[in-house]
Amino acid sequence: MDRYAPHQWQPHERPSMPGSPSTPLHSTPKRYAFAAVGLLVGITGGLGNALVTANLVYLQGALGATTAEMAWLPAAYVMTNVSMNLLLVKFRQQFGLRAFTEVFLALYALVTFAHLFVNDLESAIAVRAAHGMVGAALSSLGLYYMIQAFPAKWRLKALVLGLGTAQLAIPLARLFSEDLLQIAEWRGLYLFELGLALSALGCVLLLKLPPGDRFKTFENLDFLTFALLSTGVGLLVLVLSLGRIDWWLEAPWIGWASAASIALILAGLCIEHNRTNPLLMTRWLGSGPIFRLFLAVLLIRMVTSEQSTGAVGFMQYLGMSSQQLHSLYVVMLIGAVAGLVTSALTIHADHLFMPLLVSLGMMAIGGALDSFSNNLTRPANMYLSQFLLAFGSTFFLGPTMALGVRNVVTNPRNLVSFSVMFGISQNLGSLAGAALLGTYQIVREKYHSSYIVERLVLDNPLVAARVQSGANSYLASIPNAAARNLQGTSSLASAATREANIMGYNDVFALIAIIASLTLVWLSIRVLWLKSTTRRAAAAAPMTTSTSTSTTTPGARTS
Repeated sequence: MDRYAPHQWQPHERPSMPGSPSTPLHSTPKRYAFAAVGLLVGITGGLGNALVTANLVYLQGALGATTAEMAWLPAAYVMTNVSMNLLLVKFRQQFGLRAFTEVFLALYALVTFAHLFVNDLESAIAVRAAHGMVGAALSSLGLYYMIQAFPAKWRLKALVLGLGTAQLAIPLARLFSEDLLQIAEWRGLYLFELGLALSALGCVLLLKLPPGDRFKTFENLDFLTFALLSTGVGLLVLVLSLGRIDWWLEAPWIGWASAASIALILAGLCIEHNRTNPLLMTRWLGSGPIFRLFLAVLLIRMVTSEQSTGAVGFMQYLGMSSQQLHSLYVVMLIGAVAGLVTSALTIHADHLFMPLLVSLGMMAIGGALDSFSNNLTRPANMYLSQFLLAFGSTFFLGPTMALGVRNVVTNPRNLVSFSVMFGISQNLGSLAGAALLGTYQIVREKYHSSYIVERLVLDNPLVAARVQSGANSYLASIPNAAARNLQGTSSLASAATREANIMGYNDVFALIAIIASLTLVWLSIRVLWLKSTTRRAAAAAPMTTSTSTSTTTPGARTS
């Protein structure tokens, strides 16, 4: 029997897309089991990387690495995660998603286990690269398990929950990663990650997804395209990850990597554009609706990076420890869960743009609230703004995916292109957001610092009094008056640097509010234009019918 021959499915069992599993009827206990496995698999796909990202400073000391070297860890994850999306859709169409997941979950667990015995940067990068490959499969796998847990009428709700589960990884990692470090230092993180991988592998083996149709999809030219695009995207990820650390205009390799990235990506796209049976449908990706969707997701992802780069970075700069930030992390997690649940309960196929507008509005408000921070701001002052940002970051995701899938259903050949586009917009949006906000904070800090320092002259009585006050605080420990004045000047310079950084972070929060507001205005105009076009088309339809009827009737009389 030909393994690629289409199966004869019952109407309710037919796979919704090529490469997806069938959807037979399940008993209620089995549906609960599918939901539990989907939750575990979805969290496993992102939690390991989130644990490392949340503890880069600690791991830097444990591995004896520089800041630039540590940036390779999250970069390696994104490189392989984005690259595997190019082949994953076709792989599951030809061999099945479960085969891919079982192989790479086992590889991921093996590499993580080996890393427990080797404490060096190279093995840590290898673990992150393996996790990126597995994460690309687990995100789809978690979605398919969640779809099995819901009846067909709630398919959109399953889509929201399946996609949104992975977004809970970062707030979860911030909550308990410090406890893992206390268990066995840096090995505590990897022991937990190993346990997650083994648990997910066991659950996938015990509770298998229903089979789906399999097709022979791979062509030799697919692998050339994969080599060009994955290398190009990998270089772009590297530039975005290390650009603000090595600084954009100072490290020559950034220019060479950027040029090579553009050349490789364009070469891959040119090959695809002229193929008879391409891996990526370039004409479809370049169409207006898909390009606008890609841009919207990219901008929203840039806005959501405010939490990690902006708020958390700001609190850590003020000297807040993980214990002091614990309550803020709880609020972020509650906001993310609330956005996910609300999205699942309210999603409707006819109103998919509304969640995007609501999310952007909440993010704009959150960024505006944070832009009034000062050196007395504490985690409690950011509860409302961070709840709004966390809520918006999960509220928009499911409807956005549904918007794209609606364009794929009419032509399943676009599935690979959409999966790649959605994955790249998610990952590169977060990276670009972190790079943009981090760079903007540094530039604005330098601006504010120069502005403040220009006005700190000893001829000013207020400045002289501040220096004297700082010097007097060392009266008991430093007997020399000149040395005390030097310490007073140093204290004033430190205070000026601190205020310049705070003002820089406020500018970052304001920039987030501006980007969110402008994106909201753009999407609102687009939605209004679509509605007016639909109304005009609906009004023109009866007129067209009436005209054709009146044209036909006189002819009948003549005859």
